[in-house]
Amino acid sequence: MADSPNTSTPHPRAPRLEYELPVAYRSVSGFVTDWAVNLSKGGLYINTDKPLAVDTVVRLLVTLPGAHFPVELKGRVTRTNAVGVPAPQSPGMAVEFLDVDEDKRTRIAEFVERLRSELPPE
Repeated sequence: MADSPNTSTPHPRAPRLEYELPVAYRSVSGFVTDWAVNLSKGGLYINTDKPLAVDTVVRLLVTLPGAHFPVELKGRVTRTNAVGVPAPQSPGMAVEFLDVDEDKRTRIAEFVERLRSELPPE
């Protein structure tokens, strides 16, 4: 039996790639440019001292190297790390991509896999 769109089963996390990419988004204080420090086909983590609230829906412009134009994506903040709070990651927010069409998802996945094969193992 196929899952219905309203099923709330958690999705397995896609493999992440540690890589810095410029990302722009709108916040309460206006248009902000920060750095995404890890990326997968399902989302990214943005370094910022002023993360948006969990469950905030945000429009992102992500610049993939080699692309002529930024990729416009919609996402939802799923987790934040505040400044000064001990955490395994720097202050910022995790954003899960929403409503990504197959072309954009494929471009992101191909970019992540290409970089993964080019970067030396840790």
